[in-house]
Amino acid sequence: MKTEEIEAEQQAPAAVPEPRPGLSPLVRGVLISAVAGSVTVGGILLAPSSPEPAPAPAPGSANRAVAAEAAGAAASLADLTALIRDREAYLRAHPRDDRSWAVLGAAYVERGTRTADSAYYPKAERALQISLKTRPAGNVDALNGLTALADARHDYRTAKKWGEASVKLAPKRWTTYPLLIDAYGRLGDYKAVGRALETLTKLHSGAAVMAREGQVYRDRGWRDDALASLTDAAALASTPSEQAACLHRAGELTWERGEPAKALNYFTQALAADPDHDASLAGQGRALASLGRKTEAVQAYRSVLATYPRPEYALELGELYESIGFGDAAKAQYDLLRKRVAADGANGVDDSLLLGRFEADHGDPRAAVTRLRAEWKRAPSVQTADALGWALHKAGDDKEALKYAQRATDPEHGGTVRSALIAYHRGEVERQLKLDGPARRHIGEALRINPAFSPLLSPLAKEALAALGSPPAGGHDGTREPVAKAAPTSGAHPAPRHPESRRPAGESPAARRPAARPAAPVAPPKPAAPQATPAAPAKPSPRQAPQAPQSPGA
Repeated sequence: MKTEEIEAEQQAPAAVPEPRPGLSPLVRGVLISAVAGSVTVGGILLAPSSPEPAPAPAPGSANRAVAAEAAGAAASLADLTALIRDREAYLRAHPRDDRSWAVLGAAYVERGTRTADSAYYPKAERALQISLKTRPAGNVDALNGLTALADARHDYRTAKKWGEASVKLAPKRWTTYPLLIDAYGRLGDYKAVGRALETLTKLHSGAAVMAREGQVYRDRGWRDDALASLTDAAALASTPSEQAACLHRAGELTWERGEPAKALNYFTQALAADPDHDASLAGQGRALASLGRKTEAVQAYRSVLATYPRPEYALELGELYESIGFGDAAKAQYDLLRKRVAADGANGVDDSLLLGRFEADHGDPRAAVTRLRAEWKRAPSVQTADALGWALHKAGDDKEALKYAQRATDPEHGGTVRSALIAYHRGEVERQLKLDGPARRHIGEALRINPAFSPLLSPLAKEALAALGSPPAGGHDGTREPVAKAAPTSGAHPAPRHPESRRPAGESPAARRPAARPAAPVAPPKPAAPQATPAAPAKPSPRQAPQAPQSPGA
């Protein structure tokens, strides 16, 4: 039975109505997160909200996927595929089961995120709309699914809308808050991030919550606390896929700290836990490049792009090729990036931030400025401020660029993340403006944070710092750092004061956690062997995709 036929039987409106005053404020908020979706979409799948609960799924893989997702954990790809098939088959016979439509829609979102296949997102939207039409009032499952879908598409305002609507209906359902945290962060509302995290930690504990804490702590610059949260989360993970996700984030954080050997081991552990965790294979490529093992890094990136073609990985491989003089190979990756962005756009994904970054360095900087100005109005986050400032610099407008570079590093507006790239961008803008003291300070900070933060920019940073020379005798460089006129704030989202730009002494978040820990926590990574090869698959691992178009929601 086709989806259109199912809809006709339901005697429902032809399209899902927009939230309106008569429907309760429930359908009025929106929010989500893409990477976090694999850890937290799960609360959509099992929480009872239908008047008549749907029958339990068949035992086996589908049942394991539902159980994992209900606990906020990530299911394996094989189990997720089985769940999709199970719900598709069930809905052919029970087309009015709103909860099963919501489960199917959420599973489509997660599979699309986990496989970098945005073609699943229109299918997810269709399934979730049917669920909401079948039961317009009180359908928290569908609202959470729509939140996750909006986040996966980088539509953070819509994610915020649906997420807040879900919270109004079910304020104690903890799985909504991680989605909201990600959306608030991308919208530059860091005060709301703090409130949502506080509520989340009161409602629930466990691996998924610790992983979310770790991400927030990382953004606040509390790197030791972040790493403690992530490794604890890996120890408490209830599925191999969830453990892999936590270890991957620990690897990302360790690489950002300028410790690529430790990062490589975290990524290797993640792949040992879940060989299908392709993001960790890309992480291996990044770490290997930082260690100077560029041939192995290229192998890792090529392996991951064969099965997980995210455009940002094509950009990273292109820049790696460019750094070793393979211009034609780099161009091929940049062409792939454009194709992937176009394909994602056809499926509702907004890659404006990534495309703006790419155009600033490898395309048309003025086009990048235009694109990123629109993104700033839509999502005024630290990441957008940094990208817009850099694009303005590349387009030759360093005075305006400095406003956004300062905004990206301003603790008053969330700029507390310890990022070598952001520090370098600000320092280079200052250097072009002949502000040698601030430039020396920020470029030096970038290289202290991570000496190999970029195969293209790290060598330039080292050259720039050498050209700036040592500060004048006496420790004062004689250059006063100007305070640029503040970068404009989106009218819809005024930038709030960052609630915790510095953690008070004696209030370590890790110290506030429950004392109980697993008897056998994940061991910290051991030093990598100097010549070890990455755990990259010789060929793409087989993935059994669910049958398409004939099933409901397809």
